[in-house]
Amino acid sequence: MKARVTVMLKNGVLDPQGEAIRHALGSLGFAGVNGVRQGKVIELDLASTDAASAEVEVKSMCEKLLANTVIESYRVEIL
Repeated sequence: MKARVTVMLKNGVLDPQGEAIRHALGSLGFAGVNGVRQGKVIELDLASTDAASAEVEVKSMCEKLLANTVIESYRVEIL
């Protein structure tokens, strides 16, 4: 079973990488981009065959390692 975790900075947290991307896009002629938030995607290949238990396990991974929950939020998808 596969899982995908999307981790993003929480709203209100300064995103300097997103701002750098927005600026670079403007320099390349993409003037209509008013904001960019940059994040990360983590794909996991799990041994579990039960979607519910896999989701619980992946959320635990996020809380302990994959996301800094003070400044980041995450979304788990079981594929």
